[in-house]
Amino acid sequence: MITQRFFISAWQRPVWFVIMLLSVSLIQAQVKLQPRQLQWLDQAMAQSVKDFNLPSMSVAIVHDGQLVWSASYGERTSGTGQMATPQTLYAVASNTKAFTSAALAQLVDEGKLDWNERVQHYLPWFELYDPYVSSEFRIRDLLCHRSGLATFSGDLLWYGTKWSSKEILQKAKHLKPTSSFRSRYGYQNLMFMVAGEVIEAVSGTSWEERVQQQLLGPIGMTASVLSTDDLSERNNVASPHNELDSGVQTPIEWLNWDNVAPAGALISSAEEMAQWMVVQMDSGRTATDTLWSSGQTQEMWSMHTPIQVSPWYQKMLPTMHFRGYGLGWELYDLQGRKMVAHSGGYDGMISRQVLVPEEKLGIIILTNANTSVPWGWGHDAISALMSGKKETPIIDFLLERKLAEPADLARAEAELLASRIADAPSSKPSKDYVCRYSDVMYGDVIVSIQQDTLQFTFEPTPLFQGTLEHWHYDTFRLHWGTQMMLPKGMAHFSLNLNGHVASLDFDVPNPDFDFTELHFIKQLMD
Repeated sequence: MITQRFFISAWQRPVWFVIMLLSVSLIQAQVKLQPRQLQWLDQAMAQSVKDFNLPSMSVAIVHDGQLVWSASYGERTSGTGQMATPQTLYAVASNTKAFTSAALAQLVDEGKLDWNERVQHYLPWFELYDPYVSSEFRIRDLLCHRSGLATFSGDLLWYGTKWSSKEILQKAKHLKPTSSFRSRYGYQNLMFMVAGEVIEAVSGTSWEERVQQQLLGPIGMTASVLSTDDLSERNNVASPHNELDSGVQTPIEWLNWDNVAPAGALISSAEEMAQWMVVQMDSGRTATDTLWSSGQTQEMWSMHTPIQVSPWYQKMLPTMHFRGYGLGWELYDLQGRKMVAHSGGYDGMISRQVLVPEEKLGIIILTNANTSVPWGWGHDAISALMSGKKETPIIDFLLERKLAEPADLARAEAELLASRIADAPSSKPSKDYVCRYSDVMYGDVIVSIQQDTLQFTFEPTPLFQGTLEHWHYDTFRLHWGTQMMLPKGMAHFSLNLNGHVASLDFDVPNPDFDFTELHFIKQLMD
Protein backbone atom coordinates (compact mmCIF):
# COMPACT_ATOMS: atom_id res chain seq x y z
CA MET A 1 0.00 0.00 0.00
CA ILE A 2 1.27 3.45 -0.93
CA THR A 3 0.47 6.76 0.71
CA GLN A 4 1.27 9.56 -1.71
CA ARG A 5 0.93 13.28 -2.38
CA PHE A 6 1.44 14.57 -5.89
CA PHE A 7 1.30 18.19 -7.02
CA ILE A 8 3.41 19.91 -9.70
CA SER A 9 3.41 23.69 -10.10
CA ALA A 10 3.94 25.46 -13.41
CA TRP A 11 7.33 27.03 -14.06
CA GLN A 12 7.48 30.71 -15.02
CA ARG A 13 10.73 32.15 -16.29
CA PRO A 14 11.41 35.86 -16.83
CA VAL A 15 12.01 36.98 -20.43
CA TRP A 16 15.63 37.96 -19.78
CA PHE A 17 16.37 34.45 -18.59
CA VAL A 18 14.92 32.87 -21.74
CA ILE A 19 16.97 35.23 -23.91
CA MET A 20 20.09 34.35 -21.98
CA LEU A 21 19.50 30.64 -22.54
CA LEU A 22 19.03 31.18 -26.27
CA SER A 23 22.18 33.24 -26.58
CA VAL A 24 24.53 31.18 -24.42
CA SER A 25 24.52 27.60 -25.64
CA LEU A 26 26.85 26.33 -22.93
CA ILE A 27 24.31 26.89 -20.12
CA GLN A 28 22.35 23.77 -19.25
CA ALA A 29 18.57 23.92 -19.13
CA GLN A 30 17.16 23.79 -15.64
CA VAL A 31 15.39 20.70 -14.38
CA LYS A 32 11.69 20.48 -15.12
CA LEU A 33 9.95 17.82 -13.07
CA GLN A 34 7.35 15.98 -15.11
CA PRO A 35 4.49 13.85 -13.74
CA ARG A 36 5.76 10.84 -15.68
CA GLN A 37 9.16 11.13 -13.95
CA LEU A 38 7.57 11.05 -10.52
CA GLN A 39 5.24 8.23 -11.51
CA TRP A 40 8.23 6.17 -12.62
CA LEU A 41 10.08 7.07 -9.42
CA ASP A 42 7.06 6.09 -7.34
CA GLN A 43 6.87 2.66 -8.97
CA ALA A 44 10.61 2.08 -8.74
CA MET A 45 10.73 3.03 -5.06
CA ALA A 46 7.75 0.85 -4.23
CA GLN A 47 9.52 -2.06 -5.92
CA SER A 48 12.73 -1.40 -3.99
CA VAL A 49 10.83 -1.63 -0.70
CA LYS A 50 9.78 -5.15 -1.72
CA ASP A 51 13.15 -6.11 -3.20
CA PHE A 52 15.07 -5.07 -0.08
CA ASN A 53 12.49 -6.36 2.41
CA LEU A 54 12.04 -2.95 4.07
CA PRO A 55 9.33 -2.42 6.69
CA SER A 56 8.72 1.06 5.30
CA MET A 57 10.19 4.00 3.41
CA SER A 58 9.05 7.63 3.27
CA VAL A 59 10.21 10.11 0.64
CA ALA A 60 9.73 13.80 -0.12
CA ILE A 61 10.95 15.93 -3.03
CA VAL A 62 11.11 19.71 -3.05
CA HIS A 63 11.60 21.89 -6.09
CA ASP A 64 11.65 25.63 -6.61
CA GLY A 65 10.76 26.37 -3.01
CA GLN A 66 7.93 23.95 -2.40
CA LEU A 67 7.07 20.34 -1.71
CA VAL A 68 6.15 18.79 -5.04
CA TRP A 69 5.90 15.11 -4.19
CA SER A 70 5.87 12.84 -1.16
CA ALA A 71 5.15 9.15 -0.77
CA SER A 72 5.31 6.37 1.81
CA TYR A 73 5.45 2.62 1.40
CA GLY A 74 4.98 -0.18 3.93
CA GLU A 75 4.26 -0.36 7.64
CA ARG A 76 5.46 1.83 10.48
CA THR A 77 5.90 -1.34 12.54
CA SER A 78 6.19 -4.63 10.70
CA GLY A 79 3.16 -6.87 11.06
CA THR A 80 0.80 -4.25 12.54
CA GLY A 81 -0.95 -3.08 9.41
CA GLN A 82 -0.28 0.54 10.44
CA MET A 83 0.89 2.16 7.23
CA ALA A 84 3.61 4.78 7.06
CA THR A 85 2.74 8.24 5.74
CA PRO A 86 4.87 11.24 4.73
CA GLN A 87 4.15 12.59 8.23
CA THR A 88 5.55 9.48 9.98
CA LEU A 89 8.49 10.21 12.28
CA TYR A 90 11.84 8.47 11.78
CA ALA A 91 15.26 9.01 13.32
CA VAL A 92 17.25 11.11 10.85
CA ALA A 93 20.43 10.61 12.92
CA SER A 94 23.43 12.42 11.42
CA ASN A 95 21.24 14.68 9.31
CA THR A 96 21.03 16.46 12.67
CA LYS A 97 24.59 17.72 12.15
CA ALA A 98 23.47 20.38 9.68
CA PHE A 99 21.09 21.76 12.33
CA THR A 100 24.00 22.08 14.75
CA SER A 101 26.03 23.89 12.08
CA ALA A 102 23.08 26.22 11.38
CA ALA A 103 22.71 26.97 15.10
CA LEU A 104 26.39 27.98 15.23
CA ALA A 105 25.98 30.03 12.04
CA GLN A 106 23.18 31.97 13.73
CA LEU A 107 25.48 32.77 16.64
CA VAL A 108 28.14 33.97 14.20
CA ASP A 109 25.56 36.24 12.55
CA GLU A 110 24.65 37.57 16.00
CA GLY A 111 28.29 38.45 16.65
CA LYS A 112 28.50 36.09 19.62
CA LEU A 113 30.84 33.60 17.95
CA ASP A 114 33.66 33.46 15.42
CA TRP A 115 34.25 30.42 13.18
CA ASN A 116 38.00 30.88 13.64
CA GLU A 117 38.00 31.27 17.41
CA ARG A 118 39.70 28.59 19.49
CA VAL A 119 37.37 26.04 21.08
CA GLN A 120 39.20 26.46 24.38
CA HIS A 121 38.19 30.13 24.37
CA TYR A 122 34.63 28.93 25.02
CA LEU A 123 35.40 25.56 26.67
CA PRO A 124 38.65 25.80 28.69
CA TRP A 125 38.29 22.14 29.71
CA PHE A 126 38.38 20.87 26.09
CA GLU A 127 41.32 18.49 25.67
CA LEU A 128 42.38 16.01 23.01
CA TYR A 129 45.39 13.75 22.44
CA ASP A 130 47.94 16.56 22.06
CA PRO A 131 48.28 19.93 23.82
CA TYR A 132 48.96 21.77 20.55
CA VAL A 133 45.90 20.25 18.84
CA SER A 134 43.74 21.02 21.88
CA SER A 135 44.85 24.65 21.83
CA GLU A 136 44.74 25.12 18.06
CA PHE A 137 41.31 23.51 17.54
CA ARG A 138 38.94 26.11 16.05
CA ILE A 139 35.13 26.17 15.96
CA ARG A 140 35.03 25.28 12.25
CA ASP A 141 37.31 22.29 12.92
CA LEU A 142 34.54 20.77 15.03
CA LEU A 143 32.23 20.49 12.03
CA CYS A 144 34.39 19.18 9.17
CA HIS A 145 35.96 15.91 10.40
CA ARG A 146 39.67 16.75 10.36
CA SER A 147 40.56 16.20 14.01
CA GLY A 148 43.17 13.51 13.33
CA LEU A 149 40.95 10.87 14.95
CA ALA A 150 39.69 7.91 12.95
CA THR A 151 36.15 7.67 11.61
CA PHE A 152 33.76 6.90 14.50
CA SER A 153 36.62 6.90 16.99
CA GLY A 154 35.25 7.18 20.52
CA ASP A 155 31.66 6.29 19.65
CA LEU A 156 31.71 3.50 22.24
CA LEU A 157 31.86 6.24 24.87
CA TRP A 158 28.36 7.54 24.13
CA TYR A 159 26.51 4.61 22.58
CA GLY A 160 24.12 3.17 25.14
CA THR A 161 25.92 4.77 28.09
CA LYS A 162 24.51 7.05 30.78
CA TRP A 163 27.41 9.49 30.70
CA SER A 164 26.65 13.12 29.97
CA SER A 165 28.11 14.83 26.93
CA LYS A 166 30.74 16.60 29.02
CA GLU A 167 31.73 13.38 30.82
CA ILE A 168 32.18 11.65 27.47
CA LEU A 169 34.26 14.45 26.04
CA GLN A 170 36.53 14.55 29.07
CA LYS A 171 37.26 10.85 28.48
CA ALA A 172 38.03 11.48 24.80
CA LYS A 173 41.52 12.83 25.60
CA HIS A 174 42.61 9.17 25.76
CA LEU A 175 41.74 8.52 22.10
CA LYS A 176 44.75 8.03 19.84
CA PRO A 177 44.99 9.85 16.49
CA THR A 178 45.41 7.98 13.22
CA SER A 179 46.56 11.00 11.22
CA SER A 180 47.95 14.46 11.87
CA PHE A 181 45.60 17.32 12.67
CA ARG A 182 43.75 18.72 9.61
CA SER A 183 45.51 16.33 7.20
CA ARG A 184 42.84 13.68 6.62
CA TYR A 185 39.08 13.12 6.76
CA GLY A 186 37.88 11.10 9.76
CA TYR A 187 34.14 11.23 10.48
CA GLN A 188 33.62 12.33 14.08
CA ASN A 189 30.45 12.38 16.19
CA LEU A 190 32.32 13.53 19.30
CA MET A 191 33.33 16.85 17.77
CA PHE A 192 29.68 17.73 17.10
CA MET A 193 29.03 17.01 20.76
CA VAL A 194 31.71 19.60 21.52
CA ALA A 195 29.88 21.97 19.17
CA GLY A 196 26.73 21.47 21.23
CA GLU A 197 28.66 22.42 24.36
CA VAL A 198 29.92 25.56 22.61
CA ILE A 199 26.35 26.53 21.69
CA GLU A 200 25.32 26.24 25.32
CA ALA A 201 28.35 28.19 26.58
CA VAL A 202 27.81 31.03 24.11
CA SER A 203 24.01 31.27 24.04
CA GLY A 204 23.25 30.41 27.66
CA THR A 205 20.69 27.85 26.51
CA SER A 206 21.06 24.14 25.82
CA TRP A 207 21.57 22.80 22.32
CA GLU A 208 18.04 21.34 22.46
CA GLU A 209 16.45 24.65 23.43
CA ARG A 210 18.42 26.58 20.84
CA VAL A 211 17.56 24.21 17.97
CA GLN A 212 13.91 23.98 19.00
CA GLN A 213 13.39 27.72 19.42
CA GLN A 214 15.60 29.07 16.65
CA LEU A 215 15.26 26.39 13.95
CA LEU A 216 12.50 23.81 14.31
CA GLY A 217 9.87 26.26 15.50
CA PRO A 218 10.46 29.01 12.91
CA ILE A 219 10.73 26.45 10.09
CA GLY A 220 7.43 24.84 11.13
CA MET A 221 8.81 21.45 12.09
CA THR A 222 6.29 21.19 14.90
CA ALA A 223 5.98 17.39 15.03
CA SER A 224 9.75 16.76 15.06
CA VAL A 225 11.41 15.93 18.38
CA LEU A 226 14.98 15.97 19.70
CA SER A 227 14.77 13.05 22.12
CA THR A 228 13.25 9.58 22.19
CA ASP A 229 11.75 10.64 25.54
CA ASP A 230 9.32 12.85 23.59
CA LEU A 231 8.02 10.11 21.30
CA SER A 232 5.27 9.18 23.76
CA GLU A 233 3.61 12.47 22.78
CA ARG A 234 3.49 11.47 19.10
CA ASN A 235 1.18 8.95 17.44
CA ASN A 236 2.59 8.59 13.93
CA VAL A 237 6.00 7.06 14.68
CA ALA A 238 7.93 4.34 12.85
CA SER A 239 9.66 1.57 14.80
CA PRO A 240 13.31 0.71 14.16
CA HIS A 241 13.88 -2.81 12.83
CA ASN A 242 16.67 -5.35 12.62
CA GLU A 243 16.67 -8.13 10.02
CA LEU A 244 17.18 -11.56 11.55
CA ASP A 245 19.21 -14.31 9.88
CA SER A 246 15.87 -15.74 8.74
CA GLY A 247 15.20 -12.58 6.76
CA VAL A 248 12.39 -11.39 9.03
CA GLN A 249 12.37 -7.68 9.90
CA THR A 250 11.84 -7.49 13.66
CA PRO A 251 11.03 -4.31 15.61
CA ILE A 252 13.64 -3.29 18.18
CA GLU A 253 13.53 -0.78 21.03
CA TRP A 254 14.40 2.87 20.48
CA LEU A 255 17.79 3.72 22.00
CA ASN A 256 18.14 7.11 23.65
CA TRP A 257 20.77 9.35 22.03
CA ASP A 258 20.45 12.40 24.28
CA ASN A 259 24.15 12.42 25.16
CA VAL A 260 25.11 12.65 21.48
CA ALA A 261 22.17 14.89 20.51
CA PRO A 262 24.05 17.55 18.45
CA ALA A 263 25.46 14.78 16.27
CA GLY A 264 22.31 12.75 15.68
CA ALA A 265 19.22 13.05 17.91
CA LEU A 266 16.63 14.60 15.57
CA ILE A 267 13.50 12.54 14.84
CA SER A 268 11.45 13.94 11.97
CA SER A 269 9.25 13.12 8.98
CA ALA A 270 9.74 13.32 5.23
CA GLU A 271 7.42 16.30 4.92
CA GLU A 272 8.97 18.25 7.80
CA MET A 273 12.48 17.56 6.48
CA ALA A 274 11.16 18.90 3.16
CA GLN A 275 10.48 22.21 4.92
CA TRP A 276 14.07 22.19 6.15
CA MET A 277 15.39 21.58 2.63
CA VAL A 278 13.37 24.51 1.26
CA VAL A 279 14.82 26.84 3.91
CA GLN A 280 18.34 25.54 3.26
CA MET A 281 18.10 26.26 -0.47
CA ASP A 282 16.72 29.74 0.21
CA SER A 283 19.79 30.62 2.32
CA GLY A 284 18.03 30.40 5.66
CA ARG A 285 14.90 32.33 4.71
CA THR A 286 11.39 31.37 5.76
CA ALA A 287 8.19 33.09 4.71
CA THR A 288 8.52 35.56 7.57
CA ASP A 289 12.15 35.63 8.67
CA THR A 290 15.81 35.07 7.79
CA LEU A 291 17.25 32.46 10.13
CA TRP A 292 20.86 32.91 8.97
CA SER A 293 22.61 34.97 6.33
CA SER A 294 23.49 33.86 2.81
CA GLY A 295 27.14 34.25 3.75
CA GLN A 296 26.74 31.57 6.39
CA THR A 297 25.16 29.25 3.82
CA GLN A 298 28.24 29.72 1.67
CA GLU A 299 30.45 28.99 4.68
CA MET A 300 28.61 25.76 5.51
CA TRP A 301 28.51 24.66 1.86
CA SER A 302 32.21 25.30 1.16
CA MET A 303 34.66 22.41 1.21
CA HIS A 304 36.83 22.34 4.31
CA THR A 305 38.07 18.75 4.12
CA PRO A 306 38.66 16.91 0.82
CA ILE A 307 37.66 13.26 0.40
CA GLN A 308 39.11 11.06 -2.31
CA VAL A 309 36.85 10.04 -5.20
CA SER A 310 37.40 6.28 -5.03
CA PRO A 311 37.64 3.97 -8.06
CA TRP A 312 34.18 2.64 -7.14
CA TYR A 313 32.66 6.11 -7.37
CA GLN A 314 34.55 6.76 -10.60
CA LYS A 315 32.99 3.64 -12.09
CA MET A 316 29.46 3.94 -10.72
CA LEU A 317 29.09 7.73 -10.86
CA PRO A 318 31.40 8.88 -13.69
CA THR A 319 30.16 12.49 -13.52
CA MET A 320 31.48 12.82 -9.95
CA HIS A 321 34.75 14.74 -9.97
CA PHE A 322 35.17 15.89 -6.38
CA ARG A 323 34.08 14.95 -2.89
CA GLY A 324 34.54 16.73 0.39
CA TYR A 325 32.96 17.92 3.61
CA GLY A 326 31.84 21.40 4.54
CA LEU A 327 30.37 22.32 7.92
CA GLY A 328 27.81 19.64 8.68
CA TRP A 329 27.34 18.73 5.00
CA GLU A 330 28.85 16.35 2.45
CA LEU A 331 29.78 17.99 -0.85
CA TYR A 332 30.29 16.49 -4.30
CA ASP A 333 29.25 17.00 -7.92
CA LEU A 334 27.02 15.05 -10.29
CA GLN A 335 26.17 15.92 -13.89
CA GLY A 336 27.86 19.30 -13.57
CA ARG A 337 25.94 20.35 -10.46
CA LYS A 338 27.09 20.77 -6.91
CA MET A 339 25.47 18.38 -4.42
CA VAL A 340 24.98 19.19 -0.74
CA ALA A 341 24.01 16.05 1.11
CA HIS A 342 24.15 13.89 4.21
CA SER A 343 23.24 10.43 5.45
CA GLY A 344 21.94 9.38 8.85
CA GLY A 345 22.39 6.02 10.57
CA TYR A 346 20.50 5.05 13.73
CA ASP A 347 19.89 1.54 15.10
CA GLY A 348 17.32 0.18 12.66
CA MET A 349 16.79 3.46 10.77
CA ILE A 350 18.77 4.88 7.84
CA SER A 351 18.18 8.15 5.97
CA ARG A 352 19.64 10.21 3.13
CA GLN A 353 19.18 13.86 2.16
CA VAL A 354 20.45 15.43 -1.08
CA LEU A 355 20.16 19.06 -2.19
CA VAL A 356 20.94 20.46 -5.65
CA PRO A 357 21.08 24.20 -4.90
CA GLU A 358 21.43 25.30 -8.55
CA GLU A 359 18.18 23.53 -9.37
CA LYS A 360 16.46 24.25 -6.05
CA LEU A 361 15.88 20.50 -5.98
CA GLY A 362 16.06 18.26 -2.94
CA ILE A 363 15.11 14.79 -1.76
CA ILE A 364 14.87 13.11 1.64
CA ILE A 365 14.57 9.32 1.99
CA LEU A 366 13.74 7.76 5.38
CA THR A 367 13.63 4.05 6.26
CA ASN A 368 13.15 2.00 9.42
CA ALA A 369 15.69 -0.73 8.63
CA ASN A 370 19.45 -1.14 8.50
CA THR A 371 19.80 -0.66 4.76
CA SER A 372 21.81 1.24 2.15
CA VAL A 373 18.67 1.89 0.07
CA PRO A 374 18.32 5.59 1.09
CA TRP A 375 21.94 6.21 0.15
CA GLY A 376 21.38 4.45 -3.18
CA TRP A 377 18.22 6.38 -3.97
CA GLY A 378 19.90 9.62 -2.94
CA HIS A 379 22.19 9.19 -5.93
CA ASP A 380 19.84 7.46 -8.36
CA ALA A 381 16.71 9.57 -7.84
CA ILE A 382 18.58 12.87 -8.17
CA SER A 383 20.48 11.61 -11.23
CA ALA A 384 17.24 10.46 -12.87
CA LEU A 385 15.40 13.71 -12.11
CA MET A 386 18.23 15.79 -13.58
CA SER A 387 18.93 13.67 -16.65
CA GLY A 388 15.44 12.33 -17.38
CA LYS A 389 16.91 8.85 -17.75
CA LYS A 390 15.12 6.04 -15.94
CA GLU A 391 18.25 4.38 -14.56
CA THR A 392 19.07 3.06 -11.08
CA PRO A 393 22.71 1.89 -11.21
CA ILE A 394 23.36 2.22 -7.45
CA ILE A 395 20.09 0.55 -6.42
CA ASP A 396 20.79 -2.24 -8.93
CA PHE A 397 24.27 -2.69 -7.48
CA LEU A 398 22.90 -2.78 -3.91
CA LEU A 399 20.27 -5.34 -4.84
CA GLU A 400 22.91 -7.53 -6.47
CA ARG A 401 24.95 -7.33 -3.25
CA LYS A 402 21.90 -8.11 -1.10
CA LEU A 403 21.07 -11.19 -3.15
CA ALA A 404 24.69 -12.33 -2.80
CA GLU A 405 24.80 -11.58 0.92
CA PRO A 406 23.66 -14.99 2.26
CA ALA A 407 26.34 -16.75 0.24
CA ASP A 408 28.94 -14.15 1.27
CA LEU A 409 28.08 -14.58 4.95
CA ALA A 410 28.17 -18.36 4.65
CA ARG A 411 31.55 -18.18 2.95
CA ALA A 412 32.92 -15.83 5.62
CA GLU A 413 31.65 -18.14 8.37
CA ALA A 414 33.23 -21.15 6.65
CA GLU A 415 36.56 -19.31 6.42
CA LEU A 416 36.34 -18.37 10.08
CA LEU A 417 35.62 -21.96 11.07
CA ALA A 418 38.52 -23.13 8.94
CA SER A 419 40.83 -20.77 10.82
CA ARG A 420 39.84 -22.30 14.15
CA ILE A 421 42.56 -24.46 15.66
CA ALA A 422 40.90 -27.73 16.53
CA ASP A 423 41.37 -29.22 20.00
CA ALA A 424 43.38 -26.22 21.21
CA PRO A 425 42.46 -26.00 24.90
CA SER A 426 42.36 -22.83 26.94
CA SER A 427 45.35 -22.07 29.14
CA LYS A 428 43.21 -21.76 32.24
CA PRO A 429 40.04 -23.21 33.71
CA SER A 430 36.96 -20.98 33.23
CA LYS A 431 37.05 -19.71 36.80
CA ASP A 432 40.43 -18.07 36.21
CA TYR A 433 38.94 -15.73 33.60
CA VAL A 434 36.25 -14.52 35.99
CA CYS A 435 37.05 -10.99 37.13
CA ARG A 436 36.57 -7.28 36.59
CA TYR A 437 38.59 -5.81 33.71
CA SER A 438 39.12 -2.05 33.33
CA ASP A 439 39.95 0.25 30.42
CA VAL A 440 41.38 3.63 31.45
CA MET A 441 39.04 5.51 29.12
CA TYR A 442 35.89 3.39 28.96
CA GLY A 443 35.50 1.67 32.30
CA ASP A 444 34.80 -1.93 33.26
CA VAL A 445 33.81 -5.23 31.73
CA ILE A 446 32.67 -7.98 34.10
CA VAL A 447 33.34 -11.62 33.25
CA SER A 448 31.33 -14.12 35.28
CA ILE A 449 30.11 -17.74 35.16
CA GLN A 450 26.47 -18.70 35.00
CA GLN A 451 25.37 -22.30 34.43
CA ASP A 452 28.92 -23.32 33.47
CA THR A 453 29.05 -20.63 30.76
CA LEU A 454 31.26 -17.57 30.74
CA GLN A 455 29.25 -14.34 30.60
CA PHE A 456 30.39 -10.80 29.83
CA THR A 457 28.84 -7.44 30.66
CA PHE A 458 30.11 -4.03 29.53
CA GLU A 459 29.24 -2.10 32.67
CA PRO A 460 28.83 1.38 31.09
CA THR A 461 26.76 -0.07 28.21
CA PRO A 462 24.12 -2.52 29.50
CA LEU A 463 23.22 -3.44 25.89
CA PHE A 464 26.64 -5.04 25.53
CA GLN A 465 26.25 -8.34 27.32
CA GLY A 466 26.17 -11.99 26.35
CA THR A 467 28.10 -15.25 26.46
CA LEU A 468 31.64 -16.36 25.63
CA GLU A 469 32.06 -19.60 23.70
CA HIS A 470 35.54 -21.12 23.77
CA TRP A 471 37.12 -20.89 20.35
CA HIS A 472 40.76 -21.91 20.70
CA TYR A 473 43.49 -21.32 23.29
CA ASP A 474 42.52 -18.14 25.19
CA THR A 475 40.24 -16.76 22.50
CA PHE A 476 36.46 -16.91 22.89
CA ARG A 477 33.67 -16.12 20.48
CA LEU A 478 31.20 -13.63 21.89
CA HIS A 479 27.45 -13.93 21.35
CA TRP A 480 25.37 -10.85 22.11
CA GLY A 481 22.45 -11.38 24.47
CA THR A 482 20.52 -8.43 23.05
CA GLN A 483 19.33 -8.16 19.47
CA MET A 484 21.17 -5.35 17.71
CA MET A 485 23.05 -4.54 14.56
CA LEU A 486 26.46 -5.72 15.80
CA PRO A 487 27.82 -9.04 14.51
CA LYS A 488 29.43 -11.73 16.60
CA GLY A 489 33.01 -11.05 17.55
CA MET A 490 35.97 -12.40 19.46
CA ALA A 491 37.32 -11.86 22.96
CA HIS A 492 40.94 -12.67 23.75
CA PHE A 493 42.53 -13.06 27.18
CA SER A 494 46.26 -12.43 27.48
CA LEU A 495 48.58 -13.94 30.12
CA ASN A 496 51.45 -12.26 31.91
CA LEU A 497 54.97 -13.67 32.34
CA ASN A 498 53.79 -15.66 35.35
CA GLY A 499 51.10 -17.40 33.33
CA HIS A 500 48.23 -15.52 34.99
CA VAL A 501 45.35 -13.89 33.11
CA ALA A 502 46.32 -10.22 32.76
CA SER A 503 44.07 -8.50 30.20
CA LEU A 504 41.11 -8.77 27.86
CA ASP A 505 40.61 -7.43 24.32
CA PHE A 506 37.62 -7.50 21.98
CA ASP A 507 37.44 -7.58 18.20
CA VAL A 508 33.98 -7.05 16.69
CA PRO A 509 34.38 -6.28 12.96
CA ASN A 510 31.76 -3.68 12.03
CA PRO A 511 31.68 -0.25 10.35
CA ASP A 512 30.47 1.71 13.39
CA PHE A 513 32.29 0.86 16.62
CA ASP A 514 35.99 0.20 17.06
CA PHE A 515 36.32 -2.20 19.98
CA THR A 516 40.07 -2.39 19.41
CA GLU A 517 40.36 1.11 20.92
CA LEU A 518 39.69 -0.52 24.29
CA HIS A 519 42.18 -2.56 26.32
CA PHE A 520 40.90 -4.04 29.58
CA ILE A 521 43.32 -4.81 32.42
CA LYS A 522 42.41 -7.45 34.98
CA GLN A 523 41.73 -5.97 38.40
CA LEU A 524 42.42 -7.44 41.81
CA MET A 525 39.48 -9.37 43.19
CA ASP A 526 37.41 -7.50 45.78
